[in-house]
Amino acid sequence: MPLLTLTSDIGQQDFLVGAVKGQLLQANSQFSIVDITHQLSPFNYPQASYVCRNAIKNFPEGTFHLVLVNLFDERPEHLLIAEHHGQYIACADNGLLTMILEEIPQKVVALQLEKTAQKNTLYCTTVFGAAINAITAGKTLEEVGDASVSIHVKNPLKPLLGNNWIEGQIIFIDNFENVIVNITREDFEEQRKGRSFKIVFKRDEVIDRISETYADVNEGEKLALFNSAGYLEIAINKGNAAGLFGLQGYSEKQQQHQYLSNRIFYQTVKIYFE
Repeated sequence: MPLLTLTSDIGQQDFLVGAVKGQLLQANSQFSIVDITHQLSPFNYPQASYVCRNAIKNFPEGTFHLVLVNLFDERPEHLLIAEHHGQYIACADNGLLTMILEEIPQKVVALQLEKTAQKNTLYCTTVFGAAINAITAGKTLEEVGDASVSIHVKNPLKPLLGNNWIEGQIIFIDNFENVIVNITREDFEEQRKGRSFKIVFKRDEVIDRISETYADVNEGEKLALFNSAGYLEIAINKGNAAGLFGLQGYSEKQQQHQYLSNRIFYQTVKIYFE
């Protein structure tokens, strides 16, 4: 039974998620579809890549990951399917693929779209569904698409580094309003070099130790830990860190300002080493 994950920025207010699943099941009624999320913020590539990257690595080899995010950043002429370390990822050619993988995929092909077709989400789903079904039936990636494609590349959002500091950007706020920063445990330890540290963020709040669990501090106190994906998280034990500290991630409103100033706005968290 082919395993297929589904991630999107569609939301769940209307029929579209259900219709997407219906189209996939028409391609192959044996597809086992697992929802990752449909609540990704529009245009937020760092958030989408964080969610997809850390979901994908938990699935068995041979899983197909359909990522319907910002499909129409530009008028699409083709879609992509990539194979990387045993996982298949299907998405638009909008740069998100390389942000998810943090590198160029081992194999990638283009799925050509019919010039006369109405290029909407459901049409793209039918194209993906047919290609995924063909691969599960035994065709190679090169047999279902054009391997000569030159894909759009976007670099993942990385923390800034100095001799005595590292500065990360807030990339995600979870359901408990814990704040996730794009600093991994590996980034932290490599830059720390065994030194003491202070994590500093909005309102001059300071944390000087890494906790293992939320219960390491008293109820209502702030803490920092590395979450299950290995990323730095600012939290409050049984509290709301984002709301209390006024911390925010990337937003559509900030996206509008980006067009005016050609800058991307992220609130930051800085760690000083001593």
